[in-house]
Amino acid sequence: MSDSTAALKRRRGSLDIVDAKVAVDLATAQTYSENVFLFVPNLIGYSRIILAALSLHYMSYHPKYCTVLYCISCLLDAFDGHAARALGQASKFGAVLDMVTDRCTTTSLLCYLTSAYPDYALVFQFLIALDFSSHYMHMNSSLVTGSKSHKQVDSDVSRFLRAYYNPTTLFIVCAGNELFYIALYLMKWVHTPLAQSLGIGGPLAHYTWPELMMWICLPICAYKNVVNLVQLWKASKILVGVDLAERAKAREEEAQRQKRE
Repeated sequence: MSDSTAALKRRRGSLDIVDAKVAVDLATAQTYSENVFLFVPNLIGYSRIILAALSLHYMSYHPKYCTVLYCISCLLDAFDGHAARALGQASKFGAVLDMVTDRCTTTSLLCYLTSAYPDYALVFQFLIALDFSSHYMHMNSSLVTGSKSHKQVDSDVSRFLRAYYNPTTLFIVCAGNELFYIALYLMKWVHTPLAQSLGIGGPLAHYTWPELMMWICLPICAYKNVVNLVQLWKASKILVGVDLAERAKAREEEAQRQKRE
């Protein structure tokens, strides 16, 4: 058995024993005391979806309600992971729910921004495509290699991504990224410069507070999208590596079968 095939078996052993039909039957028969759908972090995830939906409802005509609801939904993202670890309720369903909620929430805001800033529509469309493709590929690469969480990246795979998925770094970058998009949204509604709203003079006087927030968060947003590019490339290489290991395993099994014959 080749080294790559052996590594594949070590990383994927826990996934290969669960048949889809068995998994569906287990989910159907689960009891209230062990119902993954009702785990506390997943309940937090459902509340995030509701808050995000309400935010989208108000997005086109009530920026205050929209911003408050959107921010609360995003802030709750920091609590579901803590709840999962504290209560021992980490789950693959919760990890995927968390990632899908993040992607859909941000994408919905970016879709609004494409209409608010039509000259930059292609930029926002690119950011949506990059965000979805990067996280989809990364999640799949995590699942096929048997990782317990898509946020667990070994340093020998990528020191850059491991540093990004440090809980503190992850919170700061995700918060800054969302604040950048929120600032762009609020710039369409707030037009009073800081000189009038807060009495601030000097070089910042002519900016509105959303414009100032936008410039502060711009480097964080840029860094986040560099992460997405690196994550997409690393995930692609992992999936190709799994393909190569599986093909090598198939050739070995075929060679052994021919020897027996």
